[in-house]
This record gives sequence, structure tokens and C-alpha cells, in this order.
Amino acid sequence: MDAILEENTAYDRRLKLRAITEGLNLKDVYGSTLARIKEQGVKKSRLGMAALMWISHSERLLQLDELSHALAIEIGSKDLNPERIPSVETLLSCCLGLIVVDREASTIRLIHYTLQEYLCTFPDLFGPTHTIMAETCLTYLNFPAINDITSTLSTLPQSTPFLKYSSLYWGVHAKREASKEVVSLALILFDRIESHISTKILLQNIVSSAGRYGGDVPINSNLVGFTGLHCASVFGIAEIATALVGHLNYDLNKRDFLGITPLIWAAIWGQEGVAELLLARHTIDPDKTDTFFRRTALLWGSEKGHEGIVKLLLGRAPTKPDGIHGWWGKTPQLMNMVLGRGHVNPNKPDKYGQTPILLAATEGHERVVQLLLERKDVKADAADEYGCTPLLCASSRGHSGVVKLLLKREDVIIDRTDKNGRTPLLSAAEDGSVEVMGLLLGQNGINPNTRGKVGQTPSVPNGPGRPGFGKAGPGLSKFSRI
Repeated sequence: MDAILEENTAYDRRLKLRAITEGLNLKDVYGSTLARIKEQGVKKSRLGMAALMWISHSERLLQLDELSHALAIEIGSKDLNPERIPSVETLLSCCLGLIVVDREASTIRLIHYTLQEYLCTFPDLFGPTHTIMAETCLTYLNFPAINDITSTLSTLPQSTPFLKYSSLYWGVHAKREASKEVVSLALILFDRIESHISTKILLQNIVSSAGRYGGDVPINSNLVGFTGLHCASVFGIAEIATALVGHLNYDLNKRDFLGITPLIWAAIWGQEGVAELLLARHTIDPDKTDTFFRRTALLWGSEKGHEGIVKLLLGRAPTKPDGIHGWWGKTPQLMNMVLGRGHVNPNKPDKYGQTPILLAATEGHERVVQLLLERKDVKADAADEYGCTPLLCASSRGHSGVVKLLLKREDVIIDRTDKNGRTPLLSAAEDGSVEVMGLLLGQNGINPNTRGKVGQTPSVPNGPGRPGFGKAGPGLSKFSRI
């Protein structure tokens, strides 16, 4: 309104109003408003800028009470002072109209998306933003009132609205900017990490987002084995991991209550910096598996498509020595003695018989498949316990790029069937992937009439004579000229 009223005539004011409502020429308005925020009293100015920092750099839309509690936390303090929590009226007043409150959803946001863009063009506007946010979260998590919350609670106390955000995102902010104070505060948190409520919040969120049952995180007991290094590996905070691995007698290969090692956590989340740090330690076992899926870090990295992780781990996979048949992967102790460090088996399967290349092919991660195929010792046609090969899995998902890569390998059998009699071509037909079918039909020796166990063929992929499945799918109709 001040920007509009600064114009001298009704015509000019109308033009300014139109420009503002259409999101045009707002930089001058934002700049002048920020200048006026800074010209307020010291405390009002500090509160207004802090609110804008949190709203513009938070990992998700903040609830009003989350923001209010975050602004009330004094870094370095020992507990939250309720009298420091600002009211919504105070926040709106200090920000001079740059923020708005959604009363129904109880959320708070910037007045316009262009303000977000404007604020992000000035990285030093708020100082070391992510350091401040990480220190605030960790200060809060280290408060005695938070430490005293039992981790067996099924619902979080209403008096701790900032608990969930700080638990889930302190590490995200710390990864971007980790000061010495952030590292120090994190190490204090790690002293009680197995029993801290924030650890349970974090892991329940991870498990549920991965599609696993939330009951994998025990409700009535501590999260035994989950250490600060596991946590640093999840978030990928190399500075904190460095501080931890520097301690003598630190078990780098320790499994947590989910059976996962720090290196595997880093591989799952694609945290290359921490993975490189761990692999540089001579005591690391890079081929150790988790206890549930019996997957190595290479298997997890391949399934998730983390190219950098796969590169690092393949650097620990030496070529099989000539003339020594069968020792690869069967005598890791001997391999470790020869190499002076732990090795990685690029063909090691999980408990379902799935190898790294099969998992990468199933998910369509072309670059990872290419990295694996560059090694002559990778078994490009290795089948899992159901008889599915990388080519069949890629064909069944329509991953044409992966199929092209696999077809270049001489050791890949194009018509190899799984235990249900399905070939790659039949799987592609069932998926309706015309492009993959064209690639397969262009290969010498392909048999387009191979039948599955229920009599299905690529032209009738769901099988003849089955109720509701008599109609042919895309099949070979588009390839009748071949």
C-alpha cells in the first residue's frame, strides 16, 4: 500500500496496483519493504527477518505454532522460554505485510511466490541461514524438556509443535552448512540417540516413506545399535561423520536395530561424501549385508540408482584373477589379505537372488547398468530365485534404454525363460511396451512363438481360453511386417 500511495496521481497509482497484482516490477517493492523492516527497532527488525528466513528456507510449509516456537529458541540456551513465543499479530506487524496466515490450515507463507525467488537471490541476506536453522533445531532437541519425553509415546505432546520439524530436518540444514557449533550440538544429541524421541520420529518417517511397515521401528524399547554415525550417514553430514570416525575403537560396521550399517544407510540415500569417508577407513567392510534383505551397499545403491555410490563401491571390486577359478566371492578373507582391505563382489545377490545389475535393470537406471556392464566380470544374465534375468525384468517394465545396453552383451540369452515360462519378449508384450518388443524382435534367433506356462504368447500375452483374457493385447500386430 505504501508503494502505491507513493505515486502522485490516480493514474499512476492504478498502474502500480496492476503491476503488483500481476506480480510485475515487485523487486523494488520487496527491496523497499525489507529496508523498512530493517529500520524498525532492533528486536522488531530481528524478529521480522528471522521469520522471513524460516518461511523462505524451511523444507516444507510451516505451521504457525512451529514457526512461533522456532523464533522463540535462543541458540545456546538451556530451555525454551514460553514468554519469548511471539503472537501472530506481532509476526505480521514485524514483517510489514510480506507474510500471510492461512487461518483454516494454521500455516504461514510468503505473500507471493515472487518474493521467494527474490529472497533466494540474496544468499547472505539472513547470514549463514542453514547453520542458524540447524543450530536452532539441535538446541531445541537438546532441551531437557525434550530429552525427558519418552520415546514410547504414540502421539507427540501438543506443547512441542516444533519437535517433528526439528527431528526430520535438522540434518538437512546441517548438511548444507555445518559449523563447529552444529557438530558440537549434534554430538550432544548423539549421546542419547538410541532413546531420544527425535530418533524414533526420524526413523518412523523413513520406514513409512520407503513403504515398509511402521512396526519395524519398536514402540516400547530403545533403538538399539542406531548410533550417531548411522544418523550422520542418513543425512549425509560429512563433517559430523568425520568427527565420529576419528574416535578409536569406533565400530564402522555396526548394524542398527534394522540390521543396517552406516555405509548401507549412505548407499540408500546416495550420500557420496559420507560413503567416500567410510570407504577410506581400513576397518570398513564394504560388502557387509543388512540382516533383512541381505543386501550390500552396492545392491542398495544400484536399486536406488545412485551412480556416484555405485562408482565408489565398484572401485573396491577388483577384477577376478586369471587362472584361479571359483575364489571370487567365496573366500573374502583371502581376498582381504591379498588386497589389504575389504573387497566388493559386484555379483553378490540378496536373499532373493537379485544381483546389483538385476536391481538396477528392474528400476530402469541406465547409467548404473552401464557402469556395471563395463566390467567383464559382472554376470549380465544372472537370474534371481524366480528365474528372472536383468533383460526380462527391464523388458517387463518397458525400460528400452536398459534393454539396448543388455542386448549388446554376448552372454545375455535373449529367449531365456523364468520359472513361469515367460521370455523377455512375452514380458514386454504383457507390459504393452511396443518399443521394447521392437528391439527384441530385431535380434537374430528370437522366437516370437514361445509360450508361457498358461499358453500365452507375445501376440496373446494373457493366454488363450482363460476367462476374461481372450482378447489379444498389443502383441505382434505392430510388427507383422517383420
